[in-house]
Amino acid sequence: MKKILLLLPFCFLVAIGYSQTQSLDDEVTLIQAAFGKEKKMIVDAYMDLPESVSPGFWTVYQAYEKERQILSRERFKLIDRYITAYDQIGNDEADELASASLKNDVALSKLHAKYYKKFKKVTSAVDAAKFLQIDIYIHNTIRNAIQQELPFIGEF
Repeated sequence: MKKILLLLPFCFLVAIGYSQTQSLDDEVTLIQAAFGKEKKMIVDAYMDLPESVSPGFWTVYQAYEKERQILSRERFKLIDRYITAYDQIGNDEADELASASLKNDVALSKLHAKYYKKFKKVTSAVDAAKFLQIDIYIHNTIRNAIQQELPFIGEF
C-alpha cells in the first residue's frame, strides 16, 4: 500500500510538468481527473468494504470528493500565486498567502469532520475512521512532495 501511495506525488508532479502550456484551471482539472481515479482505487483497496455498505460509502465519497476538489483547486491557485510572486514576496503578499493557506487547511479539517459523520452513518465508526486515515495520509504525502519542490521564502 505504501509503495502505491509513494507513487502519487510523483504522478502528481509529472502531471504538473506536462501541463505547463495549459491554463491553471485546465491543469487543475487534468490533475484532479487523473488523481481522482488513482485515489479511488487506493481507497477502494484499503477500505475493503462489504457489499452491504459499499454503495452508501461510494455515494458519500463522491459528494466528499466534489467538495474536496474545490479546496484542492484553491490550494493550487495559492501555490501558483506563490510561485508567480516568489521574487517579490513582501510582508503583505506573505501575509495574504499564509492567511489563505491556513484558511484552506481549516476548511479541509471542517470537511473531514462533516464527512466523518456521513461516512459513519452509512458504514461504521471504524470504516469512517479508516477513510479519514487514508485520506489524510494521501493528502499529507502529496503536500510533503509539493513542499519539497517549492523554494522557501528568501531562499533564492
